[in-house]
Amino acid sequence: TDKLSKELNNAYKYFDDSRCIKILANINNKSDRKKIITIARKKFSKIDGLINNAAISIPNVAEKYSLKDWGITMETNLTSSFFLSQEVVKFMIKNKISGSIINITSLASNFGMPNNPAYVASKGGLKYLSKAMALDWGKFNIRVNNICPGYIKTNMTSSSFSKVSIRNQRSKRTILNKWGNSEDLVGAAVYLISDASSYVTGTELKIDGGWSAKGL
Repeated sequence: TDKLSKELNNAYKYFDDSRCIKILANINNKSDRKKIITIARKKFSKIDGLINNAAISIPNVAEKYSLKDWGITMETNLTSSFFLSQEVVKFMIKNKISGSIINITSLASNFGMPNNPAYVASKGGLKYLSKAMALDWGKFNIRVNNICPGYIKTNMTSSSFSKVSIRNQRSKRTILNKWGNSEDLVGAAVYLISDASSYVTGTELKIDGGWSAKGL
């Protein structure tokens, strides 16, 4: 908890205090999900957008993958996104708010990736869950879309990025011949969360440097 608090405080330094709040919470805990909604409502009076970005990755070969690692990966990457979305949507419906939900998936939602079966399954599930939520909640004018990042330099991918051979191998799989940065996702998020995308739902926006489009 001390480590997480420190990381949260470090991240908070980059935000404007008047427009941002920090909440230390376990996204897999029902009461913590409700706490997030309650605090956000008190601060901003309404909620009209949600970005589900919480995720973990526990690599291992499929034949040795444990039930424990499978369960926590699914709970964090897939289940929590649905139930936090559900909490937000209940508030939106009750208050007749048009809203937008963005789920952060992965290249792994479109391709087989080695030695991480739970991560691939959870991100693939999230991709298609988004379509189901878009269909169910469209009648309330609540849109649901995905952002599908390629290899982005983050804390989660730092070990791969630090290995020159792996970094270069993955860079060459893209059209732009490079990894992305977290800032590369900002424009897509602003577009999908705002009214600029008011006629867009049930789809995904790939931010992968051209990985998905590249052939030979």
